[in-house]
Amino acid sequence: MWVMVMFDLPVTEREDRREYARFRKRLLNNGFWQLQYSVYARPCETGERAEQHRARIERHVPQEGQVRILMFTDKQWGRMQVFFGKKPSKAEKKPEQLSFF
Repeated sequence: MWVMVMFDLPVTEREDRREYARFRKRLLNNGFWQLQYSVYARPCETGERAEQHRARIERHVPQEGQVRILMFTDKQWGRMQVFFGKKPSKAEKKPEQLSFF
């Protein structure tokens, strides 16, 4: 399961920029990868874990601006098309899970 966060936050005032930085840092500290400017994603082991991350993000949504949270499966992630200019590329792979015996 994947959680994707897309946001457009104001950065005109000093406090707006601070709030943007706090929100972005919170995403990075919670294991999200930056895919594009203001687009972050994170793989989760289960739907329950994905829901926990969604709820955590929702609690920290800034007062101003727009935030979108999208949850989808590994299979849907694998069907994503990525282009750098006209050149096709592969989507980022979900990290392999560690197994402890």
